[in-house]
Amino acid sequence: MFCKLLLVGALQSVCGKALNPTSPIYQKPLVSHLIRKETARFIHFSKVSAMAEGTNMHNHANRLSKEHSPYLLQHAHNPVDWYPWGEEAFQKARSKGMPIFLSIGYSTCHWCHVMEVESFENEEVAEMLNDWFVSIKVDREERPDVDKVYMTYVQAVYGGGGWPLSVFLSPDLKPLMGGTYFPPDDKYGRPGFKTVLRRVKEAWDTKRDMLERSGISTIQQLSDALSATASSDSSDRALPQNAIQRCADQLAKSYDAEYGGFGSAPKFPRPVEIQLFLYQSKRLEESGKPHEAKKNLDMACFSLQCMARGGMHEHIGGGFHRYSVDERWHVPHFEKMLYDQGQLANVYLDAFEITKDTFYSSVARDVLDYLRRDMIDAGGGIYSAEDADSAEFEGASRKKEGAFYIWTSEEVDEILGAHSASLFKDHYYVKPGGNCDLSRMSDPHDEFKGKNVLIERESLPERASKLGISIDEYSDILGTSCQKLFNVRSNRPRPHLDDKVIVAWNGLAMSAFARASVILEAEPEGTKFHFPVTGCDPKEYMEVAEKAASFIRSNLYIKENHRLYHSFRNGPSKAPGFLDDYAFLISALLDMYEFGGRTEWLSWAIELQATQDELFLDKEGGAYFNTPGEDPSILLRVKEDYDGAEPSGNSVSAINLIRLSSMVGDDLSTYYRQNAEHLLAVFNKRLKEFPMAVPLMSCAVDMLAYPSRKQVVLVGDKMLPEFHGMVRAAHATSDLNKTVIQIDPSNKEDMEFWEAKNQSIALMAEKSPKVSKAVALVCQNFTCSAPLVDPDALRELLLPQQMAI
Repeated sequence: MFCKLLLVGALQSVCGKALNPTSPIYQKPLVSHLIRKETARFIHFSKVSAMAEGTNMHNHANRLSKEHSPYLLQHAHNPVDWYPWGEEAFQKARSKGMPIFLSIGYSTCHWCHVMEVESFENEEVAEMLNDWFVSIKVDREERPDVDKVYMTYVQAVYGGGGWPLSVFLSPDLKPLMGGTYFPPDDKYGRPGFKTVLRRVKEAWDTKRDMLERSGISTIQQLSDALSATASSDSSDRALPQNAIQRCADQLAKSYDAEYGGFGSAPKFPRPVEIQLFLYQSKRLEESGKPHEAKKNLDMACFSLQCMARGGMHEHIGGGFHRYSVDERWHVPHFEKMLYDQGQLANVYLDAFEITKDTFYSSVARDVLDYLRRDMIDAGGGIYSAEDADSAEFEGASRKKEGAFYIWTSEEVDEILGAHSASLFKDHYYVKPGGNCDLSRMSDPHDEFKGKNVLIERESLPERASKLGISIDEYSDILGTSCQKLFNVRSNRPRPHLDDKVIVAWNGLAMSAFARASVILEAEPEGTKFHFPVTGCDPKEYMEVAEKAASFIRSNLYIKENHRLYHSFRNGPSKAPGFLDDYAFLISALLDMYEFGGRTEWLSWAIELQATQDELFLDKEGGAYFNTPGEDPSILLRVKEDYDGAEPSGNSVSAINLIRLSSMVGDDLSTYYRQNAEHLLAVFNKRLKEFPMAVPLMSCAVDMLAYPSRKQVVLVGDKMLPEFHGMVRAAHATSDLNKTVIQIDPSNKEDMEFWEAKNQSIALMAEKSPKVSKAVALVCQNFTCSAPLVDPDALRELLLPQQMAI
């Protein structure tokens, strides 16, 4: 029975079970993806009442009240005697001989709120925790290194994971058992939290030595298993040249041709999948396979269209919710995460760059304008998330999921008036009895009965055609209606805002803002925009990216040793920068340079790459660890490869190294390229057997094998409109195998930088014709084109069929 209560971990010995390092869990690269889906599936089908942060009736103030993390502060008045992660808690556990209860979550996590209300605000539960355990609360966004250790353990032992993560540890931090959400009492087929506490306490008192030995063994087996799957075999370093095709083939098997996306409900946006198909489409086109190219492009674009028309897309205020609980992208889990916004804006930009269809550019603007309006600190840092839960009205005793975003038919009628309401309700499928009826999975517990989650079941041109009015007129009515609903909604209690600034997630968003500043200039002249899109000058997006970069450099960067902190809220966090922080920021800085031209961003990217190599690079084994390895409380040092909701730091780093190698010269270029080769060799088995787990890394393999990257060198005064015209032409076509270098021969800092990093570029600038305000040279296979002074000629030369220089 003990086993059936999921008290496995070290307690497996009690049941006659042992952790098997050869278990399939270690061999399946898709495990974390599947776990996310199954966790979401459980949450959807096993919902109790939709509750979240209730009114706190306690007068307690624990140690968390001194922390900066919004998640920790949410628990600062629990009767539980919480400690933050750190030596004070560890010392108490060691000196008292007490086990540790570790609870990990994040501030916009719905089920974290539920467990807080049910258990952590319960005086009886608090007394048990305070008497028997040292309780530690961790914000997984602030300490992803701690989360990675114990999530890896829970996933490996139980085959599932999620947040809140609940793990019991020995005083030396070895895991004893774990799980996710526990209701306070035995129900829903799960052990009650009180039952769990009593049984762990009993086992600790009677079998402590066995539990501690098992905890040590568990960590050792996990460490061995992770090492075995993340080391390069010198006898088999030949990278699979068909990785992108195999990845596309594997993903295509799960493609939903009816509703778009990959896999079944719940459906998560995984932008790296879309990026893979867009990349593969271009490569197939270059290879003279237009039919296959179109098939890949169609899967990517149809998925983007379905996501944008669905309820996961927030039609009134812009941006995307976390995921859809049904197969139609209709009813979402309503939290909004920055990492989704940045990546989704980027793939919609990619789709626009390829198709020139303003549907995609408008969605990209919608996301970026939402971030600009609601998610940016006065100093430029971009906030991390908005909660799924909110109060239905001021003074409500508890919050409900989606309350801020959903509508009754009567509300729409009252706000819009008869004519506009009729058009609006037909367009967004608003019904008097509520519209969450499109799938049996949308609302199985009648939580949204009588309410409507806006969804477009037909495209805008189709609807306008049926009414016999122009698309512009139809769009004007919808835009005006959305603005009116937005204004009314602004008076509702807002969801909780997690105003942490996380370096990695800012990097993802900064990249999208930087790229949008040029790519969106290709929108046809006279393109009309409607609320919530502002229709701003695309150059304003670069200003957002640069302001965010300046915020990070001022607040989260240590000039003396070139290191980053991980996050900021009322000051830098205690946590150092992790691999993702460096990799995602470097990627953003490279985009800011290639699209904006300021050499200071490229210089900083090179500097950060050197620090990343110093802190994270396995110089013998290859690839990057996710942590610096300087904190003894972090028991596992992992080399992450899975490209999931966020790309892996190693995948992004591989592409960064390839991009950098095409910018700098001589020994540094060789060093970057060799590091990329060694990194990818570490994950050779994964790339060969399960490439669908690593779509972005599969792209990196192809980029590394590409016959020769194109270098587009733009020479002139970067402030002149003629020069910017050349920048626009250089980015007119989507191509991951192209590097754009901007240099001003009259600028001393520019010339000094290039003379130090790549003398060939400096020489090109010196010898370029002086008769024009902007000159372009396109180089490939050690040969450069004749100097070009016409943007149209440059644009033509960069078309795939024209690139035989």
